[in-house]
Amino acid sequence: MFRALVLEAADGGPRPEVRELDDADLPEGDVVVDVEFSTVNYKDGLAVVNGKPVVRDFPMVAGIDLAGTVAESGHADFSAGQQVVLNGFGVGEGHWGGFAERARVRGDWLVALPGGISTEAAMAIGTAGYTAMLCVLALERHGVAPDGGDVLVTGAAGGVGSVAVALLAKLGYRVVASTGRPEEAEYLSGLGAADVIDRSELSEASKRPLLAERWAGAVDAVGGATLANALASTSYGGTVVACGLAGGTDLPSTVYPFIIRGVTLAGIDSVMAPLAVRRQAWQRLAGDLDLDKLEAMTTRIGLDQVPSTAAAILEGKVRGRVVVDVRA
Repeated sequence: MFRALVLEAADGGPRPEVRELDDADLPEGDVVVDVEFSTVNYKDGLAVVNGKPVVRDFPMVAGIDLAGTVAESGHADFSAGQQVVLNGFGVGEGHWGGFAERARVRGDWLVALPGGISTEAAMAIGTAGYTAMLCVLALERHGVAPDGGDVLVTGAAGGVGSVAVALLAKLGYRVVASTGRPEEAEYLSGLGAADVIDRSELSEASKRPLLAERWAGAVDAVGGATLANALASTSYGGTVVACGLAGGTDLPSTVYPFIIRGVTLAGIDSVMAPLAVRRQAWQRLAGDLDLDKLEAMTTRIGLDQVPSTAAAILEGKVRGRVVVDVRA
């Protein structure tokens, strides 16, 4: 028997309940993982609080991330005793996910944890941190170098933003962190931000198609007017990486940043990224992320606290990363 947070369909949103299950309840897959830790991402908040459209079937064990030890394997790449991490691939949406002490998944979705990253640290990183690393790789791929000028990170006190600030700062970039929580300025400076600005500088829709050039590059986890303003204020030849929609799904922009300044808008998908890209991201995280800074941005909860934390993350009240000890 093992414990899991199960979402049942209900009027007004899903009904989450921690209950006892056994292996016979698990969905199909060729690898069984003894899950040790999961995490709460923005998408997890949407799943637990709102259910659809994130959750496609009920009942559902939520949690788009998990890290643990292989218990049984019918997959050639994995054997019992290996430590693994899983991000996305529809887990916690259409296939039972990480808010449980045990999971059965496809081995094709797993990545072996690189040396130096424990299962707990892997979930302090989680999809948010792995996405942040994908953003950094995209900036590098498009030629945004540490000596090229300021790099903007929006939604900087959130999960993606916090890891992005820490990664970019360690790599030598001068990071400007944008946040709607001015009380987090000291926290962001501690992660490596050289400057902290209020999100109001970017969150209001502008009537001007181009603004003063400020950024060599940007990591945007917000969307909406914030993304539009980031594009409008990016320097010639710069790149803006878009990975989130906390501020909206619209893009009230024009073509001017692209055809006058040659700005690149690079989209990041973490859910279905190929395994080769995932492995590269996790190897880079093992070398480029300061684990002391990761610890400083991380809080820990048990399964019973997931529903309240899910609601708080949608309200913008969660700082940094949240690790779920599924055994607690």
